[in-house]
This record gives sequence, structure tokens and C-alpha cells, in this order.
Amino acid sequence: MDRKFALKMMNITKEFPGVKALENVNLKVKKGEVHALCGENGAGKSTLMKILSGVYPFGSYIGEIFINDREVQFLDIKASQEAGVAIIYQELALVPEMTVAENIFLGSDLMRSGIISWEKLYAESQKWLDMTGLDIDPQMKLGDLTVGKQQLVEITKALTKNADILILDEPTSALTESEAEVLFSILARLKERNVTCIYISHKLDEVLKIADSVTVLRDGQTVSTDPISNLTENDIVSKMVGRELTEFYPFEERPFGNEIFRVNNYSFYENETQEELVANVSFNLRKGEILGVSGLMGAGRTELFISLFGGYNGKKTGEVYLENELISINKPADSIKHGIAYVSEDRKRYGLVPEMNIIKNTTLASLDKVKKNRLLDADMELEKAEEYAKKMNLKSHSLEAFMSQLSGGNQQKVVLSKWLLTNPKVLILDEPTRGIDVGAKFEIYKVIVELAKEGVGIVLISSELPEVLGMSDRVMVMSEGRITGELPRTKATQEEIMKLATIGSDI
Repeated sequence: MDRKFALKMMNITKEFPGVKALENVNLKVKKGEVHALCGENGAGKSTLMKILSGVYPFGSYIGEIFINDREVQFLDIKASQEAGVAIIYQELALVPEMTVAENIFLGSDLMRSGIISWEKLYAESQKWLDMTGLDIDPQMKLGDLTVGKQQLVEITKALTKNADILILDEPTSALTESEAEVLFSILARLKERNVTCIYISHKLDEVLKIADSVTVLRDGQTVSTDPISNLTENDIVSKMVGRELTEFYPFEERPFGNEIFRVNNYSFYENETQEELVANVSFNLRKGEILGVSGLMGAGRTELFISLFGGYNGKKTGEVYLENELISINKPADSIKHGIAYVSEDRKRYGLVPEMNIIKNTTLASLDKVKKNRLLDADMELEKAEEYAKKMNLKSHSLEAFMSQLSGGNQQKVVLSKWLLTNPKVLILDEPTRGIDVGAKFEIYKVIVELAKEGVGIVLISSELPEVLGMSDRVMVMSEGRITGELPRTKATQEEIMKLATIGSDI
């Protein structure tokens, strides 16, 4: 055996009823490196990591696993953890009602003892939070944090286990650029300590920035393993999808129509604290225009548009016009009636119902369109679901499948279908490609462009600067609840956006 490898997974095959998820997959990871694992949703990445982390026990798959030359056969998650393997899943495994400190050490000796030493718990938590670069009170309730900061708490929790092999599954999907930089600095320190990291991400710019090697899976098989120095982003994409994507952002120049949406001197105050979350914002949107909205976490982007949509309770001042008509929006139903749709950044929590099937989720916001004699018509529901599944190139064995059975990309396609069925005049997309593979991203981008060509006014909120730059006709930048600038497509750069995004912040 070659001692330079911290991990070898040899000829791994895993089958589910009727599906071969993995077929003779090989993964070799050198000790102390950041090894990226890339592939579209459904390629087998998560299944392979669930085998390594003991979720799928020895005996449920074929193949061999070696850690530091020693063959291991994990019967459960605990056995994998005891062998030095820790995994951070894309979906947070935290308890919102507990404190940050309690979440960090959940299941550890500090929390299992009969009498908990709170002083020690908070002190130890603070030590690890300082290492992570997360400036929050360990006694704070986790649910009061942003999704991005909760993700950093999850990462902090994994670091406390002192793992030799750390698996990170889409760790920056909810992080801003600055939060991602904190994570990258942590990974650099872990490399110095000879910790091996397996990094799963759809953000290929991150992969090129931090990975030492890349293994690509496609359709449950190993396509290649290469040093990062031999690869470009296009190389990785081609290996992942099995074809060339000549233009990743299918943007098209097109004429705009008249102004469709305008906001004048709009402010929003949180209901309980009366804190001003959005301050004197004014902007407009034309038919067929894609308005990119950028800013750091906490800039007020989501607060602005959810409050405009009617999703937050609180005091509002200012004016909102749709097609030059002054409108009043107090709840989401008002927005839907006026032709305004909002795709949430948290699709699991606000965008879909996991225990309902694709058909029901597709028609959820447009029940009046699938009624006959005031009763829901199953045939009409199925017809609409089939229409939008085809339009979105949805991949599922059946439209009766529950949402929880779909990949992230296909879930997002159903969420988009739900809102497109409302025939929106204005479509607000909040992080529409978060946690979605490169192939699904490209398909969603094409839908966005087609909608714009049809005259829909689109607001694209994104923490991914390449996405904002690649898809927007105009970029609006926010900081601390205010608009700090606007840039036409021809003048928008990452540097200019970051200058505007940090106005008034402490970065």
C-alpha cells in the first residue's frame, strides 16, 4: 500500500432497488490535501460519502476502504467518527432552539455528562468560534443567526472532533464572499496540521482556488482524477456533463419594455424591535430586464424583497408601483394577485412541501387555475405539472414522487414551475442556484433568459458574483439596508461591486 494516501476507496459499487448508484468507483486522496469531488446531482458524490461516513454500513455495498493503509469496515456512523472521519452535510444538522455552544458540542462528553458545566461549555465554544472567525455570542440561540452563520457554526462543530479526514458537502452554499474566505483560511490551517479535506462543491471557481486535486464522478462512475494544475473550469464542466458548455451564462442582449416595477423611498422596520432593516430604498425595473442584486450577508437584500413581497410583518413606508399604478401589499397573496412572484433562498423551508408530490407542489400557488366547479381537478393539476416539468426539463421517475426524493436542482425546478404557473409580471429570484449542480444551473439560466425575452421583469439576488455579472443587465448593490450604487453591465466588475458592497460595513 502507498502511504502517501490518507484514503483509498476501491471498486465501490452500491445498488438501491432498481438503481445502481455507484459502479466500481475509485477515490484516492493524499494525506493533508484538499481533494475536490465534483459531479452533477445524482452523479453519486453523496452516496460515496455516506459509505465513507458509515451511513451506509459495510455489507450494503461492494468494495474496499483503506484509511492510512488500514482496511476499515464501518458498521455505523460512530465507527466512522472513531476512525477520524467527520462530515458536514449541505443540510444543516443543528437544533435552532438551542444555543450556539450547545449545538457545537451536541453529543460530546461536555453535553453527555450528568451535570453540564456551562462555564466550561461556553469557554470551549468561544475558543473554537475564535478559530473559525465567527464573531457571535456562544450563548445566543442558533435560530437567531443567518443561514450563513449557522453554516459556520456547523463547520465549527465538525472541527471540534479533531478529525483526520474532513468531508465538506457544499459548505459555502449559504455563505457570502467574506464568510467563504473565513472558511478557506480555516482549510489552509487544517492543511498545515496535515488534515485531509474532501471538498464537494458546485462552485468551480472555489474548487480551482483551494483544491489540490479533483475527482469527477458522472452517472455513478469515476471519470477522472487530476491535479488542479492540469485543469480549467471548462475541463471540469466537460468531464461532469460529458459535453462542452461553450457559454456557461446564456445571456442575450435584448430590448427592454416600459418600466414595470418601481419602488420610491421605501423603508422597512422589524415588527418587534422596530429596527430599520431597509432604509430609504428607491429603484426601478423594466419589462424584460434582469436586475442583479448584490451585497454581503446582512446587506438587507432578502429583507428588502421579502418585505416588498409581503412576507414580513413590520412597518413600511414609501411607495410601490406596478405598471405605473400605486399598489399596496400586506401579504404574499396580495403580491400573487398583482403578478409578483418570489422564489425564496431557502427552498426547503419556504419554497416547497417535502411530503407532497411534484404535482401538488407545482400547483400550490395557483389553485384557482386547477379548479372545476370550485373543487380541485386532479386531471387539470396533472396537465399543468406535466407542462412545466417538460418546460423545466425536470428529471424524476414520476410526477407522483415526493419532493424529498428529488435532487436539489430538480427541487428548484419545481419551485420555479410553481411560480411560473402564476404567470408573473415580476419574478424575484433569491439565490436561485444555491446548492445546484452545473448542468441544472445552466438549464435554470436558460429559463431566466427566456422569461426576460418574454417581457418578465426579473430580480436576481445572488451571493455568487460571477452569476450576477454573467446574468444581469444592471447590478444594484446593497450594504446595511441601503442601495450603495448601481452599475450597468458594461461597467460591472467584481472589484467595483465589492467596493460598493463594503460601504458602511466594518470589512
